[in-house]
Amino acid sequence: MPKRAREAESCSSSKSRRSGEAAAATFSAAPNLEELRGSLAAFAAARDWDQFHTPRSLALALTGEVGELCECFQWRGDAACAPGLPGWTDADRTHLGEEMADVLMYLVRLADRSGIDLPAACAAKLERNGQKYPADRCRGSSAKYTSYNPDADGVARGSQLS
Repeated sequence: MPKRAREAESCSSSKSRRSGEAAAATFSAAPNLEELRGSLAAFAAARDWDQFHTPRSLALALTGEVGELCECFQWRGDAACAPGLPGWTDADRTHLGEEMADVLMYLVRLADRSGIDLPAACAAKLERNGQKYPADRCRGSSAKYTSYNPDADGVARGSQLS
């Protein structure tokens, strides 16, 4: 989809969310993380930046970008940051998306330069979290797994994950 069409689609969907309903976000099918990884690698290679993209340097740059993302929410209060971000202007939402994109791009680049299959790592972590936080024990609670798992070994009782 051309950039202008994506932007228009993004703005039109954000306007409907600002009406007070907290609609679930949907993502476009492309690019996927592998396509993004490849594009970022090509972008860096074309500029001879691999020499600067060590895992340490990318992690530090990622930290800075997370700070910029947090600035979008700073001083707004929880009420102004409700799901769907009602009341945010299109410019605020565009800026937030840009900061999120920076974070994602640095994270994907860090995974690539570290030899980590990020989608596989996410799937494995989600599986592990499902065992640490079984829905029947933690539904509606923000407590850490150790508060309802006396074994506190990092996984729910009976699990043999290492």
